[in-house]
Amino acid sequence: MKPHLQSALLSTAVLAATTCAMASETAAAVARLNGEEGKPHLVFVTGDEEYRSEETMPMLARILHRDHGFTVTVCFALTDGVIDPNRTDNIEGLEVLEKADMMIVNARFRNLPDEQLQRITAFAESGKPMAGFRTATHAFRYGGGHLMDKEWPQKVFGLPWISHHGHMNSTDVTPVEKNADHPVLRGVAPFHARSWLYHANTLLDTATPLMTGRAVKGAEAGGEYFGDPHTVAWVHHYKGEKGGSRVFFTTLGHPADFKQESMRKLALNGILWALGMEDAIPNTGSKAGFAAPYEPNESGFGEKFKPGLKPAGIFAE
Repeated sequence: MKPHLQSALLSTAVLAATTCAMASETAAAVARLNGEEGKPHLVFVTGDEEYRSEETMPMLARILHRDHGFTVTVCFALTDGVIDPNRTDNIEGLEVLEKADMMIVNARFRNLPDEQLQRITAFAESGKPMAGFRTATHAFRYGGGHLMDKEWPQKVFGLPWISHHGHMNSTDVTPVEKNADHPVLRGVAPFHARSWLYHANTLLDTATPLMTGRAVKGAEAGGEYFGDPHTVAWVHHYKGEKGGSRVFFTTLGHPADFKQESMRKLALNGILWALGMEDAIPNTGSKAGFAAPYEPNESGFGEKFKPGLKPAGIFAE
């Protein structure tokens, strides 16, 4: 064989081996359920040391896979292959966003390296649908006036981090009457959320508010209201560099919130709406029964998350 052909074949083999190795590394770094051919691929970006997004987002992903045949992939903050929500500078597997149909973010105060961050921001400019939960209003913290800290969540999701009404309190949630016929609100009844209310003073004027929250003193339902009401769920359209994206967002997302059927319907309906699939939302709302037991750890900082979990075990039967 001629030397130049040998060299070309060797280069091809090396490239193939490298590609396979990268694919294998990515597979080990994410949790995935493969769906039906031709159905959307949804990627959940987690990395939150307070609200157990490493448990809440896989729960939603399972339901969407079961009921709609979607391929679902969940990316996590990892340390040596183990899920570590306290690790703020690493979310692995984000290369899957390149071929994803939707990005769903539930991350908090991340400081990612440029390569990882650019995968997220590139998706946001792609014109594809997005959704965000609770701490995605402050998914990033770089400091020094970095655009990702305030400017990016304001324009992409509709709101940046402002403040909240105290960890010991909770929220009563009701649909916005004038928008009660919006597809995202199908089957969603008023409910009590364990999430303490976030301020939404700078919500985009172009957003459509869907649910309003009132701060409740204490963690249980029935407490006294205090403070002003704030929008807790909305939709809007973000105009990225390559097209317009439908965006659903809610500032709710405490792990206990998702034990409420209306919270799960709100989340699932919102994701379907963002995908342009509102016709698939029944008048009674999305099917919201759990696809697997849901027993999340409590919210909180430190070592409150389940230790030793690896992505490969998240969807293990």
